[in-house]
Amino acid sequence: MGRLDQSYSDPQVDEVAPDLIVKAGIVITMAKGEVPIPDAVICIKDGKITGLKRTEGRDVSPAIGVEIIDARDAIVMPGLVNAHTHAAMSIFRGFADDLPLKQWLFEKIFPAEARFLNPETVYWGSLLACLEMIASGTTSFADGYFFEDETAQAVHESGLRALVAQGVIDFPAPGVEDPKENLRTAKDFLRRWRGFSSLITPGIFCHSPLTCSGRTLRRAWEICRDFDVPLQIHLSETLDETNEITKRVGKRPVHYLDELGLIDNRLIAVHAVHLNEEELECLRASDVKVAHVPESNMKLCSGVARVSEMVKIGLKVGLGTDGCASNNNLDLFQEMDTAAKLSKVFDGDPVSLNAKTVLKMATTWGAALLGLEGEIGTIEVGKKADIIVVDIHSAHLCPVYDPISTLVYSANGGDVRDVIVDGKILMKNREFITLDSAEIMKRVRKLSVEIAI
Repeated sequence: MGRLDQSYSDPQVDEVAPDLIVKAGIVITMAKGEVPIPDAVICIKDGKITGLKRTEGRDVSPAIGVEIIDARDAIVMPGLVNAHTHAAMSIFRGFADDLPLKQWLFEKIFPAEARFLNPETVYWGSLLACLEMIASGTTSFADGYFFEDETAQAVHESGLRALVAQGVIDFPAPGVEDPKENLRTAKDFLRRWRGFSSLITPGIFCHSPLTCSGRTLRRAWEICRDFDVPLQIHLSETLDETNEITKRVGKRPVHYLDELGLIDNRLIAVHAVHLNEEELECLRASDVKVAHVPESNMKLCSGVARVSEMVKIGLKVGLGTDGCASNNNLDLFQEMDTAAKLSKVFDGDPVSLNAKTVLKMATTWGAALLGLEGEIGTIEVGKKADIIVVDIHSAHLCPVYDPISTLVYSANGGDVRDVIVDGKILMKNREFITLDSAEIMKRVRKLSVEIAI
């Protein structure tokens, strides 16, 4: 990737004239070895970053027709990557709070899904999630749920970038009444969406080793391998789950998946809370990606993942929110703050998971989890223009001594002002460009009345 050009040249005479320019106050590139860059200009053409240049205090006079985002009073950074969520579950926000995981899942969520999930509810729930993620600075996310054609359609309309995965589970599920059809349904989904859009990667999400048989897991993996897409799975989320798998198959969950052939660099292991040293090393040796979802783990009392150890041994860990039913919001800024502080308390170490590491989890490592580290996750010449602007003109963000620390410990999703994905503006000055926020919330409120009955 190109490095910072220390000089500034007028975009009118640049060899490749931009179609979008971001006049930046402070640029956090997240590129290796880079420090925050003041007074920079980011030039974008055809969805890619073509220039990153210091202005040295000079004004920018672009050619007529070039769109400008003036971010000289803000922090500009790569868009956030939500490593794990269930977008359509935004319709269940606050529906079943303050319950243990097993009771929450089997007595509340599964029955509600059986009654209320259909193409309409998934579509509008996914649009609401996309709206919330745009508003809070998430530009890419990994999703796994049912009726995923509707989620993929919502993502396409929103302009976000996403790994959208059809859910697989070995009992009747929304849209797949016969469990024998779960893998065929997933494979058909991959066929429909492969190549549809450069912003959408279709995939498969196996609910967990408890709810999917060994045969289902192995076959799902083979399908993902054939289509060259990631496989997502909830892994060792609770101690009860871990103990039950161990009792059932005579092996701990990671070793069980390894025996099935799933431990590979295409696997995304979500939660990964109750793992021992041997399991962590097994994941590291095969470059398995881990999605850390601290607030969901806390709310359902699932436990605390050993994230600082994962980072120390070289595992790539992304940061996710999980669905709104087990977190209540999709704000990755809040998730960064929680991840850092929870790790410090759990490890008894105030330097555990420092701000820069957590910001990597939400950007560059999240991009690696999606298999897109060569395209997004940093602001560098040649990469896709997935960029957000964070307004720092608020009392809770004043003063700014260290912009990275400010982003992780002080900012929240409401501070995001502008959002760009693939060079296209999705939100400008907090006004949505691609989605009708009033219509989406109106539709979801109407659906919620039926769910609440």
